[in-house]
Amino acid sequence: MDHVTMPDPWAGAVQDIIAAGRRMDRFGWVPATAGNISRRLPDGRIAITRSGGHKGHLAEDGVIAVTLDGQAVRAGDRPSAETLLHCQLYAHSDAYSPEGRAEEIGAVLHGHSVAATVLSMLPGEAILLTGYEVLKVFAGQDTHDTTVRVPVFDNDQDIARLSRVVAPHLGAMPAGYVIRGHGVYVWGRTMDVALARLEGLEFLLACELERRKLAP
Repeated sequence: MDHVTMPDPWAGAVQDIIAAGRRMDRFGWVPATAGNISRRLPDGRIAITRSGGHKGHLAEDGVIAVTLDGQAVRAGDRPSAETLLHCQLYAHSDAYSPEGRAEEIGAVLHGHSVAATVLSMLPGEAILLTGYEVLKVFAGQDTHDTTVRVPVFDNDQDIARLSRVVAPHLGAMPAGYVIRGHGVYVWGRTMDVALARLEGLEFLLACELERRKLAP
């Protein structure tokens, strides 16, 4: 009987994160050392980008493992301060998915595009996206004839406090959310789904920015 080699979950997660970083960099969504990317592992650990690295030039050592409470698995590894926002989404998924009240989350993406940054600096608690065909990329949307609300939360260097502000909205943000003057958070069941939603959201935010330039 031929020996079958099972795929290594850690190696697969690392390669997914490296590929996502390059894709996000290609579109200009992770300038300098901005942004972070994570993927859930079958054993419950989270693979996430190391603090301070350029996401377009990631190597295997640019990804570390953390527990669901954001603590590094290996001594000496330094997770990004925003790791807690990734963990919050995975924990919410774990808490509610068995009852069907929340989507399973397997990957989280955070980027800093021009459109997201500029639009989030305008007054208001949300960016409203209405009438676009691409809205159907988001969970639960099956028509262009709708409005999707993208919440905007004020930036805060105290990430634990920011996570408490975000918490009441979890489960009701099909297109993700934006941190004011900072960037977007988007997630999905798989890395491919998360990337598709990120590209959809960034396209729509770019459209909104262009529409506002054309407004009289």
